[in-house]
Amino acid sequence: MTHSSAGRPTIYFIGMTTGQSSIMKVFPAWAKHLGLNDATIVGMDFPLHADPALYREAAAFIRADPLSLGALVTTHKIDFYRACRDLFDEIDPHARLMGETSCLSKRDGRFICKAKDPISSGLALDAFLGPECFTRTGGAVFSMGAGGSTIAITWHLMRRSRGRNVPSRIVVSDRSQDRLDEIARIHRQVECDVALEYVQAERPDANDEIVSTLPTASLIINATGLGKDASGSPLTDTAQFPERGIAWDLNYRGELLFLKQARHQQHARRLQVEDGWTYFLHGWTQVIAEVFGIEIPHSGPGFDRLSEIALSASAGSSPMQAHDRQAGRPGPG
Repeated sequence: MTHSSAGRPTIYFIGMTTGQSSIMKVFPAWAKHLGLNDATIVGMDFPLHADPALYREAAAFIRADPLSLGALVTTHKIDFYRACRDLFDEIDPHARLMGETSCLSKRDGRFICKAKDPISSGLALDAFLGPECFTRTGGAVFSMGAGGSTIAITWHLMRRSRGRNVPSRIVVSDRSQDRLDEIARIHRQVECDVALEYVQAERPDANDEIVSTLPTASLIINATGLGKDASGSPLTDTAQFPERGIAWDLNYRGELLFLKQARHQQHARRLQVEDGWTYFLHGWTQVIAEVFGIEIPHSGPGFDRLSEIALSASAGSSPMQAHDRQAGRPGPG
């Protein structure tokens, strides 16, 4: 991969299919609104579980290039961290605990690695779960995919500091036993009283079985990337969501099969169905604020305005938001 020196302040998007992301249209509009008029965004696409040398080459380039100010990392959060951690001058506590990075930045000549997902996922979750959700419902959490997003989401939900507002149990599934072992290792370092289960699910019907055991009002999360980076869903069409469950697809673009499966049962099972649009907004605004050293609101009119700008710039890339707006209901964020 060839990296060209940046001619103006640049933030990089390190992923798999970055050219298809709404951020390529949204960032210029946000930059104008935020007063970052000279800034630009450049995508860096890597195959899943790429050669560590490629990650190191990208990190070394960003570190050395004066106008390359930082990056948002998605899909490769864990692999990128493992390959490049010795190249960072500073690593924040979340990144050390979770063994991942979603944000690269530079400050006073120091190359900084941070994990912003615990913050952005928490903001997104709290926006649609409402106060004391698990205290009220006794619901469980089932997250499919044991990567960086699930690590961040479960950390946010399981901490003892949340008091009684924690899930009745948390189940994580993944096709890779190594990934399950890693998230279990991280969970052991968190003060927590929640029952935790890890299931190797090599086929979607194994996830179906887990869904069938969940209590009413449980949260089911597609954190696999299926439906965006690859086709399909971690569930089969015969999976039955729990009554009054919450189905959250971390994706907001692509075929979104999991989202369609949930919406098919939405009326009959009284489901709350959420896509990844608000997560997308928080994920990017948290990193942009860090990379460019500016303050960006994460709630209230200022955040609502950023959401409006993003929706307009991306021409309604969020299916759930488009549906809600057409039905006259406010979308998340």
